[in-house]
Amino acid sequence: MEAASLAHGVASPLSPREGMIKNVSLESLQLCERDGKAEDPGVVGMELPIARNIKISNITCDSFKICWDMDPHTTEKITHYFIDLNKKENKNSNKFKHKDVPTKLVAKAVPLPMTVRGHWFLSPRTEYTVAVQIASKQMDGDYAVSEWSDIVEFCTADYSSVHLTQLLQKAEVIAGRMLKFSVFYRNQHEEYFQHCRDVLGGRMMPSVKDNSGSHGSPLSGKLEGIFFSCNTEFNTGQPPQDSPYGRFRIQIPAEVLFAPDTRLYFGDFYCMYTAYHYVILVLAPQGSRGDLYCKDRLPELDVTNNRFLTRVCGEDGQVVFQHAQDVILELIYTEPVPLEQGTVSQISGHQLMSLSTVNAKKDPSCKTCNISVGR
Repeated sequence: MEAASLAHGVASPLSPREGMIKNVSLESLQLCERDGKAEDPGVVGMELPIARNIKISNITCDSFKICWDMDPHTTEKITHYFIDLNKKENKNSNKFKHKDVPTKLVAKAVPLPMTVRGHWFLSPRTEYTVAVQIASKQMDGDYAVSEWSDIVEFCTADYSSVHLTQLLQKAEVIAGRMLKFSVFYRNQHEEYFQHCRDVLGGRMMPSVKDNSGSHGSPLSGKLEGIFFSCNTEFNTGQPPQDSPYGRFRIQIPAEVLFAPDTRLYFGDFYCMYTAYHYVILVLAPQGSRGDLYCKDRLPELDVTNNRFLTRVCGEDGQVVFQHAQDVILELIYTEPVPLEQGTVSQISGHQLMSLSTVNAKKDPSCKTCNISVGR
């Protein structure tokens, strides 16, 4: 079993200018269309087996293992595998946009299953198609090739806790000093709060998180929660009077949502092509469904000692809450919240829609908040 790596010439991108395949004629690298499938012209006269019953396993956000059925009597003449990897076409995609360039990989014939790894051509949470061609390198540098296998589809995984820890460490670098705060707040339109009163029994109910932030986040489209903020203005120590989400605001004492039995998890770190950086944290009461979801997927933070959000009980028994100054915190509380636990009032500022993060896409070029895996 061997991992695909450039260093060993295994599953390297098929690129003559990179020098990854030596002595290959230009003709052998060109793709031609036949029967609706891309094929490589190769040496005629050598029959090679077709890869059948392809299986994809051990899928991560930037790697997977692949194997297929092989006739043991034909393995001696096999020297390479060609792997045709493409993002699955989105039927709703803009037909006038440039399509993603297909990735053709060449791998030395190694024992199966073989690991294909590379963040430069694999992104998290993305559907791909893959097909395999068996090849035998000839004396003149050309290849004899089999027919292409059937096409198999798979989807890459979310960021693992290892990747999220890397994001966490990057976020810690720019978090800045800690400021005191006393309330969590949530802005919405007046109709939202009226709906909570009339239909939801006076409670704000969790909903599935949107697709804002890192593409590989295990929160998007999966975790249910209610978004809150806690950032304060430096000069007043109070929540800002402007909001992109609505003119009505509920304020809830910090100790209600950030109670002694509340667990704190790091969820994401991103920006939206601006100087502002956002950190998503999850507040989940111990033993709740949200807690059970997060504890196997997200880095847990020490509530008394972290760079983003803390709850510390002083010697006098007073609890002090603090938030990071230099990042915008987005807090997801995973349980229903009764309106009676806070007060709803109208803010005096403007509704700055440009600051909304609803379904906001992360800037993949930002060196501050990206890590070396698919974005």
